[in-house]
Amino acid sequence: MSGLQRFLVENVQRRAKQVIAFYGFDQGFFIDHGTGAVIGETAIIGDNVRIYQGVTLGAKNFPIDPSGALIKALPRHPIIENNVVIYAGATILGRVTIGTGSEIGGNVWLTHDVPAFSRVYQAREQNLVIRANGDIAPDRAEPI
Repeated sequence: MSGLQRFLVENVQRRAKQVIAFYGFDQGFFIDHGTGAVIGETAIIGDNVRIYQGVTLGAKNFPIDPSGALIKALPRHPIIENNVVIYAGATILGRVTIGTGSEIGGNVWLTHDVPAFSRVYQAREQNLVIRANGDIAPDRAEPI
């Protein structure tokens, strides 16, 4: 490793530790291949949480006051409880709670609470055959 590479790696690691300390993430917080991970400023992350690349813990929108101005000081990002795993590409939006011990699968889009010890995954792909007469059949059906 060259001197420049070592300098860059050490500075990135130091900065990451500063960010984790500043935001108050709890023990065992782990981001694997954190490229593209977005964690909103009011998100709360519990102990032993694992987040993989491309995860977004974001807000759905800003509330608006009676004069039409955006209210930005309110908590608007997810609460991730202890021992949660969020796989690559998942997007969790709004002030929702992901319960203790839950798993959120890759590329899942969530805007609602998830109870403790849940598993949320994408629906399985289902290929359908549309026959000439308009009937729809699962892909294992005989050809048209």
